[in-house]
Formats: sequence, C-alpha cells, structure tokens
Amino acid sequence: MTFPELQAEVAYLREELQMRDQLVQQLSQELFRLVKGNETALPAPEVSERQMAEMRALREQLQSVEQQVTFYQAQIADRDSEIYQLRQTAQELGDRSKMLEKVVQEMPHIYREKFERRLAPIKEKVSLVQRENRQLHAELQSVSYRLAVRSRRGTQLDLPTFPSGSVALPTLG
Repeated sequence: MTFPELQAEVAYLREELQMRDQLVQQLSQELFRLVKGNETALPAPEVSERQMAEMRALREQLQSVEQQVTFYQAQIADRDSEIYQLRQTAQELGDRSKMLEKVVQEMPHIYREKFERRLAPIKEKVSLVQRENRQLHAELQSVSYRLAVRSRRGTQLDLPTFPSGSVALPTLG
C-alpha cells in the first residue's frame, strides 16, 4: 500500500470513528433521558417492559458500537505506526541517497588524484629516460662527427698535438 493510499485509509477510518462516537453520544443521551424519565414518573407495567426492551437493545447497540470503535482505534493505531515507520524509512533512504550522490560527485576528483599520484613516478622516469636519451644522442653525434673527420683524413694518423715550445727536446751534441 502506498503512502497516499494509507493516508486516505486513515482519513476514512477517522471519519468512521467520529461518526461512531456521535452515535455513542446520542445513544448515551437517549439512555440517560430514558433512565431519568423513569425516575420522575412511574409508568404502567407494560410501558416499563417496553422501555426495558428498548434499553436492552440500546445497550447491545452501545456495546456493538464500542467494540467497533475499539476495533477501528486499533486499526488507526496500527496504520499510524505503519505510517511512522514508512516515514522513517523514507527519511533514511533520502539521507542515504544524498550521501551516495555526494560520493558519486566526489569520485572523479578522487580518481584524478589517485591517477596523478600513480602517474608522477612514471613522469619522472620518462623525464630521466628522455634526458639520458638526449645525452646519448649528443654523444652519438659527437662520435659520428669524429668518425667522419677521421675517415676524411684517411691515411693521416690522429696524433695528439702539443703546443709548440712547451716541451724541450734534447739536443745531440
């Protein structure tokens, strides 16, 4: 049963209970009037039996109405309890939904941070490898240049050159 249906049922039961309460009140007033009327005037014996039968019928009706009122009050209490529980459940689910929505909104930020933390060491390694690659490339170009220069000289030996006058040569004689 949905919440609006429960509300409609509770409203119906309250109207029914109010109507029963009015009937009980009317019967009580009628009974009181009959009892009070009996004390003031002594009716003829046949009238008295008729009134007694009416009073018994009214008492039975009153008991029946009281039983129905008790039954409907119990039903209303059960429905009120059920409505309270449903409201509590709805509140809990609403709170949980808000919390989950917040978590879902924060997830991209969390994953971005985790990704950046994992990516940082990789970026450092890539940077080191690129730096090493540039150094190796520069060394390779230097070696290639030297090889090219050697191959052009062909037969000449690649002897170290010393500055003139810095080394004194021994003289013979």
